[in-house]
Amino acid sequence: MSLDDLYQEIILDHYKKPRNRAPDLEPHHVHVHHSNPLCGDEMDLRLRIGGEVSETVDAVVYDGDGCSISMASASAMTEAVVGRTLDDAEDLAEAFRLMMHGEDLRREEDLVDGVAFQGVAKFPVRVKCALLGWMALKDAIATHRAGSNEHEVTHD
Repeated sequence: MSLDDLYQEIILDHYKKPRNRAPDLEPHHVHVHHSNPLCGDEMDLRLRIGGEVSETVDAVVYDGDGCSISMASASAMTEAVVGRTLDDAEDLAEAFRLMMHGEDLRREEDLVDGVAFQGVAKFPVRVKCALLGWMALKDAIATHRAGSNEHEVTHD
């Protein structure tokens, strides 16, 4: 089995058996909605923040309608960030974004199954699909830091 085949299997597994896909998370501290009108992908992401010493991603769930790439990528993202500090989760989302734009892969082990999406970078029209959940996470962290609990973003 080639590496590309393995990555396709990982993506398909996350699509068929999504992790942390749920319509709600109670309690949650932040809810963001992201959409991509060009392809019709829509995603709600809810984030619960914990930690006494430093803020950490206690739980994150997503729900929505979208292609296999966007939904599988969000599933992989949720597994990669739970338990991380907000700063670390934000940095990991940035590492994923850079990977999707063809830059050198960093934090490969921390991305866990997220590395399977590096082949998507070859298809520019699909990059926004793979980024939807990760950018929703970054937005949720920024929304929390701004003292808000809800935000909506539409990407062109």
